[in-house]
Amino acid sequence: MTEKIDTKIQFSGLKSGRYTYGFTLNKIFFASFGNENLEDGEVSFSVVMEKADHLLTFDFSFTGFVRSICDRCLQPLEIPIEGHEKLLVKFSDTETSDDENILVVSENEYQIDLAHIMYEYVVTALPIQHIHPDDEDGQSTCDSVMLSLLETMQQKDNNDNEIDPRWEKLKELKIK
Repeated sequence: MTEKIDTKIQFSGLKSGRYTYGFTLNKIFFASFGNENLEDGEVSFSVVMEKADHLLTFDFSFTGFVRSICDRCLQPLEIPIEGHEKLLVKFSDTETSDDENILVVSENEYQIDLAHIMYEYVVTALPIQHIHPDDEDGQSTCDSVMLSLLETMQQKDNNDNEIDPRWEKLKELKIK
């Protein structure tokens, strides 16, 4: 069994400067968040941390894929993702920030866990719809049996255009 990925960076005791870290997120990492639509994948992160007095700057670059379920045919699907994000970490016991690119942590902190941050970057890099891509001929690569069932159901719905009599009665109640 593969161990859980250590995504903590200890910045206390480091001199000012640039530090580079690498992480590969895998099935164990994604499963730990309990999102049934995103339980597997392999995403490589390159994280460059620049340490200065009372400020950390993180540059995240990532590429890889995640496995999900197709919204159309419900079959497994690999979705390629990539991205670049920047995060500023400020130290303060009183200040807060509403900016999603600024994280304020206590001045007593000595390390930061990037797990949730990297997970959010992966999730926001995903397309809204998870659908198998079309092939080079423009044909869907979704499960053909499911597509034919969907087409049959759509035709049935189009044939059932009669309005329910209960709704028809409500039309009589229009305000004049």
